[in-house]
Amino acid sequence: MTRTGLVSVIAVAAATLGLALAAAPAAAQSRPDDLASLPAVPTSYEPARLPWGDYDFTGTWPIEKLNEGRILFQRPAQYGNRVWVTDEEFERRLAAARGNDGNFTQANENGVGAAGTEGLESWFQNADFGKRTSMLVSPADGQLPALTPEAMALFRAGRSGWVPGQAYNWVSDFDSWDRCVSRGFPASMYPFRYNNGIRIFQSPGVVTIVLEMLGTRVVKIYGSAAEARAATWGDGVEAWMGNSRGWWEGKTLVIETTNIVSGDAATYDVAARSASPLNMATQFTGSLTVPAFNTVPMSTEAMTVERLTMTGPNAIVHELTYSDPQVYTAPWTTRIEWSRDENYQFFEYACHEGNYMPRDYISASRAQQARIRAGEEAAVTAENDDRARFATPFDWDPGVGPRPGPGGAGAPPPPPPPADSDD
Repeated sequence: MTRTGLVSVIAVAAATLGLALAAAPAAAQSRPDDLASLPAVPTSYEPARLPWGDYDFTGTWPIEKLNEGRILFQRPAQYGNRVWVTDEEFERRLAAARGNDGNFTQANENGVGAAGTEGLESWFQNADFGKRTSMLVSPADGQLPALTPEAMALFRAGRSGWVPGQAYNWVSDFDSWDRCVSRGFPASMYPFRYNNGIRIFQSPGVVTIVLEMLGTRVVKIYGSAAEARAATWGDGVEAWMGNSRGWWEGKTLVIETTNIVSGDAATYDVAARSASPLNMATQFTGSLTVPAFNTVPMSTEAMTVERLTMTGPNAIVHELTYSDPQVYTAPWTTRIEWSRDENYQFFEYACHEGNYMPRDYISASRAQQARIRAGEEAAVTAENDDRARFATPFDWDPGVGPRPGPGGAGAPPPPPPPADSDD
């Protein structure tokens, strides 16, 4: 499929989503009476303008509360097709947030000892997103579309520092995030367990999006979608964050990104490896299928369309539609909320501990393999490797009830993978 054809796929997907949203009240983003409907993003707020006329989105917009609040990427099965939680489920989230805030302690002078959260309960009470069931809004069930057979084969053959039963013999056994190159795109636009800061800077014709963990995006702004698409890089020119071009549609900043580094995790050629579009550096509900282990491939047809709309002085709604017809059987769309916090501080992202991590893992793994060959240690398999835990849910949304297992009985566990997931 050509990029032109792919743009058409995105347009159809966006139009389909738009029809679904149009059925809901268009004037509000807050929770509607129909908990399965998603209102259109409100555009009544009038942001300030910069001297050259563009709307002013500058500021610090961390998405840390999405992580702290445990609102997952994919929707927990207990919510079904609901986009919004019930009052009872919301109260459980509030109670958990209140407990987390109550456990807050300051770090010592060495930065050690911090615990709990600050302001999480208040965020839930003031952010519309606090009542949402997941980041993913399309497909309607809140689950990622299936991988194509070809992509599933590459996913299962992929290698990274997260795959159970795999040894570390060389740098090709680590993914781009392990090697501190990139979290991947669009994975970098979603929260992880830490370093979730986002800053926006603007100058005439340019919007710069600075990500706290491994990434800065420089988006050139054009006068129209046609002009932006005409400026797409040629085939064979790729970047970890892709080629992002933007334009304004009323009060909404639209950004289209193509030319993302393509490849897979099955190859032993480090230069031919891509970053997984969603991975362990994304807060998600994992499974034995996808997107666990950082091994989902990316083709040359991968692209995103983002829509950023300021809905108040301290809130930006960020929508992203991802399409890669060679990998996913359908496009998928997320909608999350960025909250302004000008007190949030960025610090240097110091990665893999002074460049020792890959060497140390390789040395330790080779020594372990020698012990296994000598019969001094049992072989490591996918079943007895503690990395198998990365195929289970990243975290537990307190809105669905107590966490299953010891000390958390009372809530049903997530459903098992489909019976044919190994096909």
